[in-house]
Amino acid sequence: MAQLDSRLLYLAVGVFFSGSALHKLMKNKVKIENASVPGLLSLLILGIFCFFILSDSFGLTLLTLACTLYYYSIPVRNMLSAEGKSVLITGCDSGFGHALAKHLDELGVHVFAGVLDKKGPGAEELKRVCSSHLCLIQLNITHSEEIREAYKEISSHVQDAGLWGIVHNAGVLGYVADGELIPFSVYKQCMDVNFLGAVQVTKIFVPLLRKAKGRLVSISSMGGHVPLKGFAAYASSKAALSMFSAVMRQDLSKWGVKVAVVCPSGFRTNIFGSQEQWWCQNQVILDDVMPDVKGDYGEDYIENFKGLYHTMHKFGSSDLSPVLEDVCHALLAQTPNPSYTPGRFAYLIPCLYYYSPQWISDRISMQSFQTQNNMLPRALRTKNKT
Repeated sequence: MAQLDSRLLYLAVGVFFSGSALHKLMKNKVKIENASVPGLLSLLILGIFCFFILSDSFGLTLLTLACTLYYYSIPVRNMLSAEGKSVLITGCDSGFGHALAKHLDELGVHVFAGVLDKKGPGAEELKRVCSSHLCLIQLNITHSEEIREAYKEISSHVQDAGLWGIVHNAGVLGYVADGELIPFSVYKQCMDVNFLGAVQVTKIFVPLLRKAKGRLVSISSMGGHVPLKGFAAYASSKAALSMFSAVMRQDLSKWGVKVAVVCPSGFRTNIFGSQEQWWCQNQVILDDVMPDVKGDYGEDYIENFKGLYHTMHKFGSSDLSPVLEDVCHALLAQTPNPSYTPGRFAYLIPCLYYYSPQWISDRISMQSFQTQNNMLPRALRTKNKT
């Protein structure tokens, strides 16, 4: 009878806690990556330990205390008003930046939309559909002079109020191929745009952020945390951006500036380029590599990378709203998360990488973007035949 009573008590604690926690998670729209999955697993293990090892009174007390601490650790979604806040977004010609500029403008944020071409189709569309509060800024983040001119223009608008937010969105993918085959110029381009450009913008604009005690948000990539086959140039630059953001979070905390990094998985944006550009990339690789390297890999192996264009478009989602929601949370939540992982498998794959045996995570990564027929380089095909 006593054992039955203890089971009922444990069941009551479990049901009450589960219901309360689930209600709070749903009410505040907390994503699974922010719900502390290790914490939930720890509670499960603790419950088993308390039930089988500890006395009823002590075990129930300990479990109730642990459940209470977890409940109060669940983040509450308290959002700040968008009124009077100014945000600079880089790379607004297309993709995430373009959609985010529209979305923030609708919320009432004073958007400074950085574009490569103020007369381009993306900029013209922003002028046509957005409010008069949106301001187009000529901003190539690899050109120091344009960054300084943008600073002068924006600082004259915000004056003593400062700049509430910077969103580092501008980015390039470069080529998707074996790291040995990617031209060095592509590595340099990825670092210049995806990392060094963001660093330079941060260094010049951070005094305005400190005035407003605002937000610094970087759109990185899942590839910045997990090695993905063929993405040596892109992933390296995004890994650098993610680490830069993490360090800046510590450096700027004393000024009241909050820093977040958003690491999406696959989304269908213009960063992929066109099919014609992918076809041209193969010729650039063939012209760039040394003759012996070309012989080892084979022209047919390099030509096979053309098929990845369709694979990546098939894998990517056209719904950009998960990214927009996370960036808005990073900008306007009273207590933003240090990191966000919007998109399919964006949280799961890094977990597998960090917590599973390396051969499993490598296998999953290598299977993610397979070329047609999963062809081997010519030298390995010849070796296997012999």
